[in-house]
Order: sequence, then structure tokens, then C-alpha cells
Amino acid sequence: MGLRKDGIMISGHAGYAPTGFDIVCAGVTALTQELIRSMEGLTDDRIETDIGSGMASIQYGDLSEKGRLLIDSFFIGICMIAEEFPDYVRIT
Repeated sequence: MGLRKDGIMISGHAGYAPTGFDIVCAGVTALTQELIRSMEGLTDDRIETDIGSGMASIQYGDLSEKGRLLIDSFFIGICMIAEEFPDYVRIT
């Protein structure tokens, strides 16, 4: 997972367990989907998303205070997963 000033890029599969049973992948996916829906539903911030198998890209420009808070909350959740499963989640 890559966090930049103007967006987030998530790529690859965690590889913790077989597809459909991978709790690490499921956790990252759930946080990512929640971030996208929250940004769309709770802010007026404009985001562009591209989601496919094993990847998600969220691009944004200037964020409102709410938008920044949502990104920070997402990052806290991802860091918690990365701390628990350091061999399967890498943040760059």
C-alpha cells in the first residue's frame, strides 16, 4: 500500500490464506471500501477511484477537514493491520 499526498494506491494480494479465506486481505478491502463510501457520502471532496482485482487507487486533491480526518482514520486502521501482520502488509 502506498500513501501519497494526493492519493492512496493499494496493490497485490496479502497471501495470508487462500482466496476467500484471507482475513488480512478482507480487512484491507473493508477499510478501503469504507473510506471510499465515507468520502463520497460524508464530504464534498472530489475523489477518483479505480478498483480491480488485487488493486485500488484513490486520487484526491485538496481535502476538507472531514476528508483529511477520514484519510487519517483509514491510515490508523491499515497501520493496525500492518502491525499485526507485518509479513503480509507493507506501507510505503
